[in-house]
Amino acid sequence: MGVAAVLLPLRRHIVVTALFIMQTFPHRKPPMIVVHHLNDSRSQRVLWLLEELAVPYEIKHYQRDAQTRLAPPELKAVHPLGKSPVITDNGVTVIESGAIIDYIIRHYGDDKGQGHLRPAPNTADFEVYQQWLHYAEGSAMLPLLLKLYVSRLGDAGAPLSPRIESEIANHLGYVNQSLQGRDWLVGNQMTGADIQMSFVGEVAGSRGNRENYPNLDAWVKRFQARPAYRKAIERGGAYAFDSASKSIR
Repeated sequence: MGVAAVLLPLRRHIVVTALFIMQTFPHRKPPMIVVHHLNDSRSQRVLWLLEELAVPYEIKHYQRDAQTRLAPPELKAVHPLGKSPVITDNGVTVIESGAIIDYIIRHYGDDKGQGHLRPAPNTADFEVYQQWLHYAEGSAMLPLLLKLYVSRLGDAGAPLSPRIESEIANHLGYVNQSLQGRDWLVGNQMTGADIQMSFVGEVAGSRGNRENYPNLDAWVKRFQARPAYRKAIERGGAYAFDSASKSIR
């Protein structure tokens, strides 16, 4: 029996087996992070983080109500709170900006090299990094949000304005001082702390007189010029707090 006679049945067997596998297990795209992205929201910084890490992701877009500026009810199908940001990743749902940033860096940042976008654990810089992750939403955003909500009360909110403005100045002054003589909030390179704090700096541009805080203002312009940030804007769509956009309010 010649070699060809032996190989022919073998080749047929391989082809049949391959067809069986293809039909039984059709090609599927690998699991991918899904960012449930609400326009003009904190989810923009999640897109930026993923672009910095070059992690593939999918965006599901949601639009605020034009009158109320609230998120649409469809977000409640993702999480009962119906808020953004929220991500889904291989069956896991994560809410809250700080938790999302921590999750993505732990699961997708470490394979880029130890300490990528976060300091090494058990170091002084790591403790500062953790502090910024919590400070952004735990303290800094509160007076900025109060200014927005109280402004809608008209004259009825006027008695609260001096205290709110005082707190805004207190927090923006603290961030501005922390950036004195440095480009980033922790160490000598950008980290997840800068990404988490970015929304504070951006909102301050429209509600907190950011121009009065030159270090803060320069920091915002610095991170908004990064290629990954610009790519996130391209993918996420128009963003009201982008300094390069005329849509800033």
